[in-house]
Amino acid sequence: MSPTRQQLQAERVQVVTHRVTEVAPELAEHVIAEAIAAVGVHGAALVVIARVLADDAEALGVGAPPAVGRLVVELRARGSLLPEPICVRCGRTGWPLTASSEGGVCARCRRRQLATACARCGEVKPVVSRDGDGAALCARCAPRPRRQCSRCGRLKAIARRAHGDDGDVCDSCYKGPLATCTVCGKHRPCNFAAAGRPVCVACSPRQDHPCAHCGQLRPPTVRWREGPVCEPCYRAALSRRGVCETCGARRRLVDPPGPTARRCADCAGVPGLARCRRCGVEERPYHDGNCVRCALALRARALIGDNDALESVYEAIVAAPQPYSAHNWLRSSAAAAILGEVAAGVLPLSHETLDAHPRRRGADVLRHLLVANGALPARDDALARLETWIAARLDAVSDPSRRRLLRSYATWRVLRRARQRAKPPEGSRAPVGHAKTRVRAAIAFVEFLDQRRHTLAGCTQTDIDTWLEQGPPCAPAITDFIDWAASRKLIERFTIPAPARHDGRALDDDARWTILRRLLHDDDVELTDRVAGCLVLLYGQQLSRIVTLTRDQITVEDNTTRLHLGATHIEVPEPLGGLLTGLASAGRPYTGVGSPAITPWLFPGLDPGRPLTAYRLGQRLHPLGVEAAPGRRAALSHLAARLPAAMLTRLLNIAPGTAVRWMREVGGDWTTYAAQVVRDRDREP
Repeated sequence: MSPTRQQLQAERVQVVTHRVTEVAPELAEHVIAEAIAAVGVHGAALVVIARVLADDAEALGVGAPPAVGRLVVELRARGSLLPEPICVRCGRTGWPLTASSEGGVCARCRRRQLATACARCGEVKPVVSRDGDGAALCARCAPRPRRQCSRCGRLKAIARRAHGDDGDVCDSCYKGPLATCTVCGKHRPCNFAAAGRPVCVACSPRQDHPCAHCGQLRPPTVRWREGPVCEPCYRAALSRRGVCETCGARRRLVDPPGPTARRCADCAGVPGLARCRRCGVEERPYHDGNCVRCALALRARALIGDNDALESVYEAIVAAPQPYSAHNWLRSSAAAAILGEVAAGVLPLSHETLDAHPRRRGADVLRHLLVANGALPARDDALARLETWIAARLDAVSDPSRRRLLRSYATWRVLRRARQRAKPPEGSRAPVGHAKTRVRAAIAFVEFLDQRRHTLAGCTQTDIDTWLEQGPPCAPAITDFIDWAASRKLIERFTIPAPARHDGRALDDDARWTILRRLLHDDDVELTDRVAGCLVLLYGQQLSRIVTLTRDQITVEDNTTRLHLGATHIEVPEPLGGLLTGLASAGRPYTGVGSPAITPWLFPGLDPGRPLTAYRLGQRLHPLGVEAAPGRRAALSHLAARLPAAMLTRLLNIAPGTAVRWMREVGGDWTTYAAQVVRDRDREP
């Protein structure tokens, strides 16, 4: 007759009690029986304990397997001197241990003991799962469970399993704990924060692996079914578009992996790559599962809000040709910070507010953006600053009578001329440098007379000569103030010698044509620089005028390109004509955030709605050998020797006196031009 279940259980309890008594004689048998009962009178626990202790009573000192460890804990609680179960590798206590050749180890250390080479990446790592053939897979290569994320609600691979009140979190939503990175010192999501050595993702070292697409030894960005993929190949795969050979739709092609992909994910039956969670477009996620465009729209909306007056600005920012640059602009620029204050109502939307802002450059950029998109009325910033500058300089004049005199001159002569010159073309920079020099000279001259105890009416030719000899660098500019004062009968007319002209060097003619040949025929040079350099070397145009050219000044009629610089047009020969029309139609590539989609400028700048500055254009042309002043002198010398002064004035929009001076310097004569016209007419069929 076989023993009953109760008999078998009693025998096991007796075996365990006997073994415990051998290694822990300090405990009575009834105490040991209570500990056994607390561990588990029923089930497999007692079977495991009895079998292990029957083979080796020293297992109580190891504390493994877990059932034996629980018995040791109970025995220690009742006064046993047995050692506390501890992992021999990591030293942790309170964890179930597994018996090994080294002793009792926790589950984490046991997995490391049993680590083997991963079937995909080849690294020796703990085995997490196995593929269909039973080969070992590490945690990085093993397919993770796809469950519904508790934050975004999407069915995705889970990065952190649910625990407590927190549900599953997918890859896109998971962020590491915030800590100060021990490498870069920045406060951001970090790994190993709980271990006391936080390292952010950017600073975490990554091991190089052969890329499954290009074969280069690089840190993998992702691990797909074909293996590790480096960052360049990852970007290329996400941007690879084409017509799927199965469904005929234009989609992201993923199969076969790599540049030879011909099928989309749906037709290949493989999991699709990243999609934007907001618009659904197959794009690389930029932030919170959104593509760079959608993330830009959300970020701009968070900054501007529902302010109707700034809606056009919001649309311009979202439509930026370079969305990554727009993100950087919103994150770090002073203009974006001021825009946020205006949108929130902290600052009023006005030119006066931007004028008074301490961050002048950021306020100017924002002003251009607001004006370009119709949120602020247009104005000439240079002229407005000139008015403010003159008012401040005149307020510093202590004598009321002198201040009234200088204000009258500045208002009716200097500012009046500046306003007249600032009208065309709208949006360009008004020339105000000479105006400031004349005001400085007038203020200094009146103070000079006051020091000599002379009034303006009592000024003599000796005073003028002394001023020109001993005055500041702006002394010759007093001519305009003297002329104005004499016209108002405030002073006599005096003889003031014209300042000496210091003509600079001109570009050598052979060097000029060598540079021109490169500009006309070298396609590696950017189109902007080719056209601007040709306008300097062929037509003698100033950089300040070149940057204010508009697309309307270029017309094409009867396959002939015409450029309007002065009162009449210039027929531009090829290949320069093609370069001009190409630049006018395609436009200069620029990345100004908030710039309107259509600009009238032929040379638009980075500031929204503004042309390129003459200084920046000069910097671009200098590496090509185009120096503005020498190149312009060479071009005008060449033209003045072949064309009459009147024609130069009409074609190139230069002053008649300037045209005459150039013609005289090169010994030109209008009869040369007339003879050339006759010869050209005789050659016509």
